[in-house]
Amino acid sequence: GFKLSLQKSLYGPVWRSKFGPFDIVNVASPDLIAQVIQQEGRYPLRVELAHWKEYRDLRGQAYGLHVDTGPEWYRMRSVLNPKMLKLQEVSAYAPIIHRVVGDLLRRVEFLRSRSHDGSTVSDVAAELYKFGFEGISSILFETRLGCLEEQIPCDTQRFIAAVNDMLMLSEVVILFPRWTRSILPFWRRFVQAWDDLYEVAKKLVDRRVAEIEAQDGSGGAADGLYLTYLLASDKMSRAEVYISVTELMLGGVDTTSNTLSWALYQLARNRRTQDFLYSEINSLCPNKQEPTRDDLNRMPYLKAVIKETLRLYPVVHGNGRFVAENEVIVDKYCFPKKTQFHLCHYAACHDEAQFNNPEEFIPERWLQVEAPSCHSNRATPGFYQHHPYSFIPFGVGVRACVGRRVAEMEMFFALSRLVQNYTVEPEAGAPVVEPKTRTLLVPSQPINLRFLPRN
Repeated sequence: GFKLSLQKSLYGPVWRSKFGPFDIVNVASPDLIAQVIQQEGRYPLRVELAHWKEYRDLRGQAYGLHVDTGPEWYRMRSVLNPKMLKLQEVSAYAPIIHRVVGDLLRRVEFLRSRSHDGSTVSDVAAELYKFGFEGISSILFETRLGCLEEQIPCDTQRFIAAVNDMLMLSEVVILFPRWTRSILPFWRRFVQAWDDLYEVAKKLVDRRVAEIEAQDGSGGAADGLYLTYLLASDKMSRAEVYISVTELMLGGVDTTSNTLSWALYQLARNRRTQDFLYSEINSLCPNKQEPTRDDLNRMPYLKAVIKETLRLYPVVHGNGRFVAENEVIVDKYCFPKKTQFHLCHYAACHDEAQFNNPEEFIPERWLQVEAPSCHSNRATPGFYQHHPYSFIPFGVGVRACVGRRVAEMEMFFALSRLVQNYTVEPEAGAPVVEPKTRTLLVPSQPINLRFLPRN
């Protein structure tokens, strides 16, 4: 992300780059990102994941959202959307998320009790990764996996490891030509990671199918939420359900865990911001009451903290657009069909022309207040002044993140209850933690924080 920001300063907002087999046009200003997205057609493609498609063909599996294209992709997306994006539908997941957040708080207490000073939690991102995993899987599979327990079940450990391995190897496999596969270990390990992922996911789906059949057999209607709804749909095959819930889970873990990690990291270093957030939460939910969906709607500062975290550390620092149907005109340049674009969201989120002091953590910039005066001649962008495409953490249009509402609810509930219960401080002598890219934007080293109980 930052290297692309540097290249933008060297080459301007559009430049071409090649690595491995890829020939890419990079686009790094909000105006031009908007131009690409607005010309992408009815069935936009992020990027051709040929190695994912090859694995699916090898195992005879359905393609799923990340591999399928055109009307088939649109059909699946239209089935997955309603129970994930409609607010009234997503509200049904609130009790599940609160139970998982309760387990997270117990996990924090356990880790504090085991630490050298009775308050430090080491590698917060790793713990929040388990929370993200437990949260999204409890919705998608309608069962608890035990990610936050002291002893994590073997299948769950295997599932978590497979997600990590697959995402890491996915970046590597595409860089090497096919003839290297018998020599280098990457393709074999990539296939093994997907095998593990698919096997555990299939087992969880099949368990739910058996439960539904048992309910039907006893004459009762099948109660359930997301997975039950997908299994009841006549628009998706069982094979498509297997792969769809697996892919939704892949997308649902990192956004939640990384954003919460960075939010706590910044709040620990900005005590005034943390105190302001605590006072907002405590005024609406005194005595550590669990916030409701209605409470969240009255917490603008909580939402501003998450927004500012996503701006400073966009989980998806850039994503691809493969425009197959038509030529694309960007900034007076005409690009032929099948041009691979890379949209540099990190550069847009850190653009001084859009955000005053872009490298600083300032949640107030998202509140509906008058933009602060600026000493330079240019206007200071307030929340209503920045370009709408300078900040699109969940994407836009038909290709926007299907799990956005669930991810936001998880982050709002988790952060509000952590701040309700603890004052968060940096570990003594803790270094500045910079982000790095690992498919997504992640902390470059462990974030260790002290959690001090509030009275």
